[in-house]
Amino acid sequence: MNSDRYENAVTRYFEAWNARETEARAKAVAAAWTADGGYTDPFSEAGGHEQIAAVIAGTHEQFPGFAFRLAGAVDGHHDTARFSWELVSETDGSAPVAGSDVIVLDADGRIKAVLGFLDRVPAGA
Repeated sequence: MNSDRYENAVTRYFEAWNARETEARAKAVAAAWTADGGYTDPFSEAGGHEQIAAVIAGTHEQFPGFAFRLAGAVDGHHDTARFSWELVSETDGSAPVAGSDVIVLDADGRIKAVLGFLDRVPAGA
């Protein structure tokens, strides 16, 4: 399989997670996920574009001034890819939150499902 497929999907995924404006976030989520796509991590479970966009908006409310960035390489096979990420402060470069995600893609390279794992979370989060 072409590794560009996985990297393109992950790029769209981060575009959605880093979109701060409501309209831009809605467009980015629609570009990254299938209409019935899902997102699950230890704190959230969402299905469909509106719920996924709401989870992302909630994260921005909890961590204003932070952006997600890829931490390492994207690894994929068949319709599945995995990657690690950090949530980084745009002010001081600290990364209090980090994790790893596994995504499942449809034939067009859009995300059908995300299974997120948190590797580092600040106390009280």
